[in-house]
This record gives sequence, structure tokens and C-alpha cells, in this order.
Amino acid sequence: MNLQQLEYIVAVDQHRHFQLAAQHCYITQATLSMMIKKLEEELEIKIFDRSKQPVVPTEVGKQVIEQAKVVLQQTKRLIEIVKEEQGEVKGELSLGIIPTLAPYLLPRFMRSFLKKYPQVKLKISELNTGEIIQKLENQHLDAGILATPLQRSTLIEQPLFYEQFFAYASSDEKLLQKKYLLPKDIDVNRLWLLEEGHCLRSQVVNLCELKKKEQELNQLELETGSIEMLKKLVEANQGVTILPELAMQELNARQKNNVRLFKQPAPVREISLVIYRHYIKKTLIDALKEEILHNIPADMKDKKKKDIVDIQ
Repeated sequence: MNLQQLEYIVAVDQHRHFQLAAQHCYITQATLSMMIKKLEEELEIKIFDRSKQPVVPTEVGKQVIEQAKVVLQQTKRLIEIVKEEQGEVKGELSLGIIPTLAPYLLPRFMRSFLKKYPQVKLKISELNTGEIIQKLENQHLDAGILATPLQRSTLIEQPLFYEQFFAYASSDEKLLQKKYLLPKDIDVNRLWLLEEGHCLRSQVVNLCELKKKEQELNQLELETGSIEMLKKLVEANQGVTILPELAMQELNARQKNNVRLFKQPAPVREISLVIYRHYIKKTLIDALKEEILHNIPADMKDKKKKDIVDIQ
């Protein structure tokens, strides 16, 4: 048994096709098949059911593949340990971030992080929550920044800050007559929402108890993944939307007059740095976390659980 054989079975599991896996590993299909067959003979099991297309792992094969992933990760971790001992912060870090955070959080830390660590290459992908989870579990991302908790045993969540929700309404909305709002004050028929697939949409649906009322919102269907678009819709077409705290800080003085707070306990979402449970780039990830926290308003880090309601 060797590391190459483990890499090959992981590749076949990911691609569910021997030829595609061989191309991914830059070897011939015959070589890949032979190496996997030798491993199966050594273990005296069948790792893959070749009678099915696409090829699938057997039940015992699934366990072997999962352990192979751990072994490969821990092998890479040996290299990281040496770098840490030498005090090096360098290498490539792939990061996924949800669209409702990216425009407001990235400018706060990205430039200073890259300046502080010139030997680091940061690869950032704007992805929805489901995509980030999948890529973390498949080890195609090193870390993700998204709303938590996720309740995934495969992932580790490191909370960064708590982002409060605010109502943003057009000037003629009656709710602006109030200083503090309750979720029930929002007319669901005048509420602009993000498209399906965004965690912020789900949080707003829960906040405004829309699960039983969403069918009423059928006069106009508009799909957008942009908070900026929601703001423009409110300003141009009337109505109301819900903004997270970092997006609020982009508003000008005139726009802030159209913002209302919710009554305490304030609704918030928890934002975390999320990593795979067998992650390897500890030094890089710790450096990234430190830089993010350094550039986040103190009150967003120090919110107490008793003063907030986490919306899931």
C-alpha cells in the first residue's frame, strides 16, 4: 500500500469514472486500474462496484476511501508542521465566502492580509452555503466564511462575529413611523427577498414567519443574489427589505433615515470561519482569522448571547 494508491481511489470516488480519474492524476487508465486492483488484493476487498455506471464504492470501500482522505490530509499536515516550526506564513489558501458577506467583508481585511503576508496567494470564490459545504467536504476549499451553525460533523466552525439585522424601507412605508420594529410589523407583500439558495433568505423567512405566507408573494417574482439590488428595488419601487449589519455601513446619511432597528433581543446571524475537520493549513488559517477579527468593529465581536436572537 502506498500514498499513490490512496490518491487514485479518492480520485475515482470524486469522478466516479476510471478514465476521468486517470486524467486527473495524469496517468493512463490502465495504470490507475492496475494500482487500485493491487490495493484491493492487498486488503482482500472490493473498493469499487465496477458493474455500475457511474462506478460507485462498495460499503466497505466507502470506509476505506474516507480513511484514505484522512491519511492524505495528515501527510500534507507533516509539511505544514515543518513550515510552522520555521515560522513561515506562505502558500496558497483557497477561501469560499457567501455573496451577502463578500462585498462588505472582503475589503476590510483582504488588502492588509496580503500586505502583511506577501508570500501568501489567496484564492477567493463567491459561493452559496451549499456549494461551500460541498467544496469543504471534498477538500476543494481550505476554508469558508458563512453563516452558522451548520450542524455538520465533518466541519469545524470558528465563530468570528455576530451580524445584526435591520429593516430598510422606502420613505412612504408606515413602519418608518416606529422607532423599533417587531417582525410582525413587516407587510410580507411588500418585502423584497433574495433568491432561493441564499442563507440570508432563509433567515429572513424565519424572522418574518413567512414559511406559511410565501405563496402570497406571487404578483412579481424576481430572482437576485445581490443585496445592492434589493436596496435599489426598495428605493425605486417602494417596499422593505432586511439588511445585515456590514451592508448597513455602506449606507449614506439619507439612506440611514430609512433604517429601523428591531426591538431587543435583536435578530442576528452568526458568521464563522469554517474548515474541514482534518484541515492542514493551520498557520495560514489562523493568520486569516486574526486579520479578519482585527478589522471587524469591536461591538460585532462582543455581542452577548442574552442580547440577541440567532435566526436560523
